[in-house]
Amino acid sequence: MALDQLPAGPTTGVASEPPSPARRDRRRSSRVYSGQPAPHPLWRLIKAVVLTVACAAVVLPFVGIVATSVAPGDQLARSSGFVLWPESVNLEAYRSILTGGVVTRSLIISIGVTLVGTALSMAATTLMAYGLARPVTVGRGPVLSLLLLSLLFAPGMIPIYLVVKQVGLLDSLWALILPSMLSAFNVIVVRSFFQGIPAELIDSARIDGASEWQIFRLISLPLSKAVLAVVGLFYAVQYWNAFFNALLYLNESSLWPLQMVLRTYVINGTNLSPADLGPAEVLPPQPALQMAILVISIVPIICLYPFLQRHFAKGVLTGAVKG
Repeated sequence: MALDQLPAGPTTGVASEPPSPARRDRRRSSRVYSGQPAPHPLWRLIKAVVLTVACAAVVLPFVGIVATSVAPGDQLARSSGFVLWPESVNLEAYRSILTGGVVTRSLIISIGVTLVGTALSMAATTLMAYGLARPVTVGRGPVLSLLLLSLLFAPGMIPIYLVVKQVGLLDSLWALILPSMLSAFNVIVVRSFFQGIPAELIDSARIDGASEWQIFRLISLPLSKAVLAVVGLFYAVQYWNAFFNALLYLNESSLWPLQMVLRTYVINGTNLSPADLGPAEVLPPQPALQMAILVISIVPIICLYPFLQRHFAKGVLTGAVKG
């Protein structure tokens, strides 16, 4: 019997029909929820409502702060000093605090301390972390032990104050930088990231004649942009928001950073006098001045964070998990 005359039996290679739209939706749902059934629409609606309320609870206070800082004086008087939507935009409060006076001086001090402190902290952190990550570093073990010991047992406020006083840093802007210049946690994170760089890459660079400094500058630093961006953000926020060091070590109000001014005139409720502001024909309402100071203290970090957000999860998780 010829092969083409054999009776057709059951075959396994029969082409199946294309999946229906409902089946495609089920497959998509199973992929999204990792094999678990899709949540009930009512439960999804509840989660959406909860997230909306949470976002509103975060956004509305900030909107109210900005609106109060630009609201006209008569509206502030009618609303007891807080509004959510200004009738008109009045920038007199910002003009008064940014054209001279204590707020302008403190803003310049905060910017300088943040820039200089972040640069010094990043230099000290990366150099120390790279040295501790290299197995050929002399004294690597004892230094790492001291670093971990300082992380577990932090010195108290009184010993730090006595050290700052002994070295002559009282009433000096260096007292806002040097006592908190190095963070043991950030060193450990950066060290873990440096240890994750392939050893073959470093060995090949050394075979090509690269020095240790060239390996650090041309290989390790460019490959660690994510963790360096995150650590730099940590240091910048630390220096920008720090007021406790200023409260302890600075007796002269002319050296106050912006956060000390914020604490004095916003949190404590001290009124700003015409002598504390720049030249202005009419003194703006106190609520508008206080909210303007608060906005100025928040905006720089808000503007900086979006540029570093894409590095945040990668930098922190990679440095922490590989440690």
